[in-house]
Amino acid sequence: MRYFAPPEQLNAYFGSLYIFTETAEHYSDVTRADVPQLRFMLDNSGNYHFHDGTILPTPEVCLLGPTMGATRFELTGPGRVVGISLLPAGWIALHGGDASTLTDRVQEMAHLGGYRDLLDQLRATDDAEGMSALCWSFLSERLVPLPESTWRLLEAVDGWLMGEGSPRIETLADITGLSPRQLARLTNKYYGCPPKLLARKYRALRCSARIALDHESWQALCDDGRFYDQSHFIREIKHFIGLTPHQLQTEPSAVAQLTLLRRSLGGDVAVINRFS
Repeated sequence: MRYFAPPEQLNAYFGSLYIFTETAEHYSDVTRADVPQLRFMLDNSGNYHFHDGTILPTPEVCLLGPTMGATRFELTGPGRVVGISLLPAGWIALHGGDASTLTDRVQEMAHLGGYRDLLDQLRATDDAEGMSALCWSFLSERLVPLPESTWRLLEAVDGWLMGEGSPRIETLADITGLSPRQLARLTNKYYGCPPKLLARKYRALRCSARIALDHESWQALCDDGRFYDQSHFIREIKHFIGLTPHQLQTEPSAVAQLTLLRRSLGGDVAVINRFS
């Protein structure tokens, strides 16, 4: 797995670009709950196994909506995947609809303008830097201007998610001046779920990084993150990450380790991009 930070003019729209390569005859692993992903399947195909039990085939050009639980994926043979993480502004640019309508689901994008051509171009090159340049050029053409009010809301929600160990809805309401009903409508639209679930998701993502990368004691994090008890902490990490805290600490899967490395992206990448 190789990661590429977006160009400066795109880093409010997209998290990171990554190229994933595997050579097994059959490959399966679990990915954590995440932001939407645009993925180009350069070789072979596979399936997504969502946390609600739904199994869906992976389209050649796959728009994977926001996921609210750990998702298992499988590939049918040696494969290469080029993917881009979408922040809410990137979601608006590429999809434009309510993110909650595609939560834990996929959409084929190959029939839409330009996506099939980009897939063919990516398949024709083995140069990682060239693949990255092709994608960033393609995506930059699809940016749409957002109202200043939307940018302010996204900044407020991102700051809320990253600024508290266990984000409280009351804090977000105070920051934005919006009612719980208004917040639920807007976070469903831009993030794929209401604030309470969004807060749980990012609390688990932050805790998992502190366990696996910072080598903090998961037992100590139970008290730090306003969990009811250790059982609650274990259930939350298992649901959103797909591994127990002990597994994260001692035997994280290959994809779990590689995904967490997004946090180490440097430069001007926003804090939330490092989890996205």
